[in-house]
Amino acid sequence: MKNVRKGMWSVKSELYKLLLLAFIACIPALSFAQGDPITQARIFAEQKKYDQAIEIYKKLYGENPTSADVYTEYLNVLILSKDLKTAEKLVGEQQKMRKHHPLSYVDMGRVYLAAGKDKKAEEQFEEAVKFINGDDLMTQQIVNAFSTIGREDYMLKTYERARDILKNPYFYSGPMARLYAKSGQIEKAINTLLEAGPGQQGMLEDTKATLLEFLGTDNKKLQQAQKTLVKKINEQPENPYYPELLTWLYTQRDDWDGALLQIEALDERNKESGERLLEFARYASKEGKHEYALKAYEAIIAKGNQKPYYALAKSERLGVLFSQLQSNYAYKPADVTAVQKEYEVFFTEFPQYYTSETIRDYAKLEARYASNPQKAVDILKKALEQPAVRKDIAGRIKLDLGDYYVLTGKVWEASLTYSQVDKDFREDLLGEEARFRNAKLAYYRGDFQWAEGQLSVLKASTSELIANDALYLSVLILENITPDSNFVPMRRFAYADLLAFQNKDKEAETLLDSLLTAFPEHPLKDDILMQKAELAEKHREYAKALIFLKEIQDKHAEDVLGDDAVFKIADINERYLKQNDEAKKYYELLIVNYPGSTYIQVARNKLSALQTSTPAIP
Repeated sequence: MKNVRKGMWSVKSELYKLLLLAFIACIPALSFAQGDPITQARIFAEQKKYDQAIEIYKKLYGENPTSADVYTEYLNVLILSKDLKTAEKLVGEQQKMRKHHPLSYVDMGRVYLAAGKDKKAEEQFEEAVKFINGDDLMTQQIVNAFSTIGREDYMLKTYERARDILKNPYFYSGPMARLYAKSGQIEKAINTLLEAGPGQQGMLEDTKATLLEFLGTDNKKLQQAQKTLVKKINEQPENPYYPELLTWLYTQRDDWDGALLQIEALDERNKESGERLLEFARYASKEGKHEYALKAYEAIIAKGNQKPYYALAKSERLGVLFSQLQSNYAYKPADVTAVQKEYEVFFTEFPQYYTSETIRDYAKLEARYASNPQKAVDILKKALEQPAVRKDIAGRIKLDLGDYYVLTGKVWEASLTYSQVDKDFREDLLGEEARFRNAKLAYYRGDFQWAEGQLSVLKASTSELIANDALYLSVLILENITPDSNFVPMRRFAYADLLAFQNKDKEAETLLDSLLTAFPEHPLKDDILMQKAELAEKHREYAKALIFLKEIQDKHAEDVLGDDAVFKIADINERYLKQNDEAKKYYELLIVNYPGSTYIQVARNKLSALQTSTPAIP
């Protein structure tokens, strides 16, 4: 360790020159008069006219030797000019004046380092550390002084001495662990954190965050942390802190089997009846690890229907099954049927769940995936008949019910249902959502003036999603409807939009094609192409979708859908075609060409993730 330290900390005068120049350059510009001496001294120092600067600082220091700013700047210029004898004398005077001040010893060490006297410098640093008495303010001052000159070894010594004096392993564990990790002492860093954590309330999340800082995704370091945690668990088998951390660490290593085994053992040992498994299942689901979420839910269910989390686990398990189906871009009818049966069995066993959010998923499954919107309507009507249904859940159920009325062609019933939600939640986001859906319904029917009146208000919605959707639909109407315009193309397009919403995709596509033929140069062309691209994507015809999107990009780049097209091209290449290089190209294009796009942050995040991942094989 001695040789490593010597190699790391043998700082040459040229490095100090750079550090001190940077220090002087960062001095805040204060409101001094034009002829102010210290201002002039700083100007000379920045211009490397050290002799002139020293002359001024010497005079100012003589007038006020207790001024910390003057002393520090004077010392910096002396070191920069390599007038180390004067610098040593200056610091010596400060040591005599401030006998109980450790920072002057750090300053003397700086002077000796600049002179190449490393051993004498370390002696001064050791003297500074001796001042530590447990006072946190002094500890932090000394640590900051060592940090300024890059002496992380003495930062650690300072913390270690303070912790020994306080006889408390919890103090300074975070910064110490980071410093150990930075110097390559990973095992010591991990131990420092783990020893401190169990004694402090609420430390688990802080410990995870700090571990992530210096472990990152380095599998070797993660393995070392895992080994250390297993050792801690063997030493303290009754302490729940270490097993919880180990479970989390398994997930960081993408070892979800190991994490689940650990969770099951903890749940059994602590007689938790599945509570920890429930939390794990939710976390796994959130991370897209549906297989492990299902296993965790099934482990809870296996405990029996007398346990408190049995029904909840069954309900949430259905949500994971439905999420799996939704994320499966190549699902088959048999997959839908299997999930349908699961829902039917569940609601037979637990009819009280008709008043929960689970019923909305069941209705959506029937309407959107099983192509049975009438069954979805019947399910939601039954839910609304339940006496215990909460008002907010009832509001969301009614919004869905309105959508499924549209799917069955009952447009007036849909409008009435949306209006009920609008009335019941006038000052709520649910009310705004209901007004937007009613406005869109008016647009489908060709009542553009009424729709635009509603949309003009909704553009100021507190919900960004509603505001953006209202803005797009409003622009679509305003750009294509004028007093002297031909309403026919717009009415046909709106009807094609309705057909697409109702899953009558072939009819919608036929109508869109007829529009392109009859009105080849109409301003709606980019919207028609986008609608055709979305229909193609829905049917997994990705090459066909890209043709339409690229035509928007090539011929309508400046129109409102230009950024949408570029983002969708990138998304299709990334999600479905696994063409990461092509996806990166279009995310970059979006960032450069559409800096004001609402997709900009998502594109940046996607691009960053793609750049750090392994390139996909075409």
